[in-house]
Amino acid sequence: MDEVSLAVENLKKEWDQTVSQLQDRIREIENCGKSGKGTEEANALPRLNEAAQDCLASLRSMQFRLDLLAQQLPTMEEVQSGQALVEIWKDQYQELHMGLRNANLQAKANIKKAAQEERELLLGGGEESTVRRRNLQTKSGMTSAAESITESLRRTRQMMVQEVERSASTLATVDESTSVLKKAESEYKGHRSLLSRTRGLLSTMKRQDVIDRIILAVGLLIFLMAVLYVVSKRVGVLTLQRKIVAAIKSGSIPNKDPIGNAALNQGIAALNVNDEL
Repeated sequence: MDEVSLAVENLKKEWDQTVSQLQDRIREIENCGKSGKGTEEANALPRLNEAAQDCLASLRSMQFRLDLLAQQLPTMEEVQSGQALVEIWKDQYQELHMGLRNANLQAKANIKKAAQEERELLLGGGEESTVRRRNLQTKSGMTSAAESITESLRRTRQMMVQEVERSASTLATVDESTSVLKKAESEYKGHRSLLSRTRGLLSTMKRQDVIDRIILAVGLLIFLMAVLYVVSKRVGVLTLQRKIVAAIKSGSIPNKDPIGNAALNQGIAALNVNDEL
């Protein structure tokens, strides 16, 4: 049996016990005033009604809890059975409420009749009437004192219940705050490790950026040096070629010397090869 089904079974037992207590209170209220003690029983009637109203409030709370639990039962058959039980409890609650109302009407009639009989007895003469008045005064004082003590105890109980509920609410709030703090702490630890890794990555990227800049600067420098070297070579070769051509045209180098012409032709060919390169 799962937790929901077990809770429903426990709720049924609690319902039966509360119904039995309420029926006892209804019978006591209905019999109130039948013993001939009209004043005493009239003073006890509010206490009995308060107990009955507490039972009715408990029954209403159980109906609400059963309605919630019925929707959480594991199978559809159990859900339908739980909802049907809710309807039965509602009808039973209405019957008990009507029975309590009828019991109060009967009690008021009984108390009124008993009070009339007491009044007739007190107004009558004789020693019995005197003793009766004294007993009534004594019992009335004792009843009022008992009612006062009962009321004081009820107020004390109500205050204790309120304090317990407030303490439970405070504990629940503290537990919730503790769980939130633990969650925040775990998230902070996760963020701290993430920040540490991010900081390490940023440092690595900065170092890599510096290395890349150095490599680019060295490569650019080498490239510029190569360009300057090639340009200087080209400029020198072209200058030499122009000087030789100018010398030939001016006649400074004689064309009749076959050895000199051969050397000159080799030099010009070499210059042309260098130009092509």
